[in-house]
Amino acid sequence: MKGCDAIMQKRLFICLLILLLAFCWGCASKKDDLSAVCYIEVIPLNYDHAESFFEGFAAVCLDGKWGYIDTSGREIAPLKYDFGGAEKFTEGMAAVCLDNKYGFINTSGKEVIPIKYDDARSFSEGLAKVGLSGKWGFIDKTGNEIISLKYDFVESFSEGLSAVELNGKWGFIDKSGIEVIPLKYDYWGGYGFSNGLAVVRLSDTYGFIDKSGREVISLKYGSAHAFSDGFAAVGMTAVEYPFGPEWGFIDLNGREVVPPKYTYVSDFSDGMALVALDDGSIGYIDTAGNEVIPQNYDWIQEFAGNFCEGFAIVMLRDKGFGFIDKNGIEVVPLMYEDARDFSEGFAPVRLNKKWGFVNTTGKLVVPCIYDQALGFSEGLAVVWRDGKEGYIAIKDNAKWGNNRAISGRYAFPELPNTRKFRI
Repeated sequence: MKGCDAIMQKRLFICLLILLLAFCWGCASKKDDLSAVCYIEVIPLNYDHAESFFEGFAAVCLDGKWGYIDTSGREIAPLKYDFGGAEKFTEGMAAVCLDNKYGFINTSGKEVIPIKYDDARSFSEGLAKVGLSGKWGFIDKTGNEIISLKYDFVESFSEGLSAVELNGKWGFIDKSGIEVIPLKYDYWGGYGFSNGLAVVRLSDTYGFIDKSGREVISLKYGSAHAFSDGFAAVGMTAVEYPFGPEWGFIDLNGREVVPPKYTYVSDFSDGMALVALDDGSIGYIDTAGNEVIPQNYDWIQEFAGNFCEGFAIVMLRDKGFGFIDKNGIEVVPLMYEDARDFSEGFAPVRLNKKWGFVNTTGKLVVPCIYDQALGFSEGLAVVWRDGKEGYIAIKDNAKWGNNRAISGRYAFPELPNTRKFRI
């Protein structure tokens, strides 16, 4: 009998040991899964306002004053500038405003162009537009006025040319200030040169000119939009883009590739364009005009729903917002209250009035706990909660090691205030 008891106890011990090992293995596996991906509030939510990162720097605001931080959270320009004067960094420079005057700082935070202008905008193609006493011109990065401030308005340079206005007429100048296209148009289209062509308007008709000023696509349209991916939206009636009963697309030669039959169209993006009919249903066409994704979805809002990084936001009123890929497959289920475009592999989504992030497989990788969220830029995303804003990053330990972000090129600093979350 005692022998049987010993055998039973041994068997019971073995069974318990197996169960214990299985449990530990499961815990280890779960731990590994949890440690594989996490998101981090890498720059604490301490600011009243925060902007996305560009060229390694972001504008932030506290107590009504703006300055700049780098991706480690270090202030490279003191928070002393006025609202409206904290432009994003472009080409190593940022416009700033102090006491209603504008100048520029460099990436060290040094004021390298004096704060003396009434207005200023970001650098583009080596020049920045500035305004003083109601007139506009351009300066270079040393502050020299390359194009004198004599125009009523100017637009930033695009493909080597800038649209300028004087006495109600528009034309184009080059970077030396020469008026290469006479100031004779009533409107320049609002977009500058794109794909070598620019929209212009005379009286009530739109067409396209090349950089020599030649009208290569006749001024015969009631409405027109700039070229994107080699195609431009054109309307047969005089309506404000993008609404109207007769929108279609032309190519760079002016050939009609999509007949004017849609109520709404978007620019081509990732080789696809959103189109809508009178009933508000939307679908997508390719560059050949083929309706590759049927008009099965409901209208969202103007300028929303374009493909970005291979995915587009779609919505059904009785379900919610989600994402489709270029094959029309719903990769993120239509279950959210709102959504924003993918950037760097992640998209902000809202559920129960709170924002989080999904990845391209539809997995919620940052829970919906924030009051608002912007898309990722350079590895960091702006989030805010309880009236304060800061930045999060997402990292994948298994893929990148412990100090690399999934999105962008952000490197995680070891900061005492960094908050880490497992997902």
